[in-house]
Amino acid sequence: MEKQQQYLFIDFEFTMPEKNAKYKGFQPEIIEVGIVAVVNDKIRETFSAYVAPSKFPILSERCKSFLHIHQEQVDNGIPFHGLLDKIKEMGSGFSNTVVTWGNMDMKVLRNNCTMAGASFPLACSEMDLSMEYKRFFGDQNQIGLWKAVREYGSEGTGRHHRALDDALTTYDIFKFVEKDKRYLGKTETTTIGDLIDLSKFYNKFA
Repeated sequence: MEKQQQYLFIDFEFTMPEKNAKYKGFQPEIIEVGIVAVVNDKIRETFSAYVAPSKFPILSERCKSFLHIHQEQVDNGIPFHGLLDKIKEMGSGFSNTVVTWGNMDMKVLRNNCTMAGASFPLACSEMDLSMEYKRFFGDQNQIGLWKAVREYGSEGTGRHHRALDDALTTYDIFKFVEKDKRYLGKTETTTIGDLIDLSKFYNKFA
């Protein structure tokens, strides 16, 4: 029996060193996760948690200031292997496509798996939605998640750099882009200007 399609919108926040500081062997570690599981255009489950880093367990001041994450939150977070177990659980029984904004989330996850001596938790296809957005609009440069959603006339969900809020906002943009792709596929004459108020793009194309 063919497995049902599921989209997993994933966002991670990572550790970061102090600006201009040199940490021997520093590699970013996941410290917060947000996952939105979508089946048949409906949210099936969401998951949010802090994750305890192991290689460099003390957060830099830059990291705490930029992400508004406190040391106590990650100290009490789930272990990295617990994160992998949750990803496996959410993907179990489905044919999965992981959707992220940019390619860093999956790169860091794979690197963290290597550091932990663990297998990648999911058999899946992957979509970098920022590249889909770039190709769809013909942009020369990739843009940030929240700038992209505002160009669609939306304010996004929650607060930037909160993992679950960013995952939900990625899902918002995915819905916008997929709707426009379907609409464009039905006509040869419709242009992107017919679909979107171009005033929202003046700053980008100026």
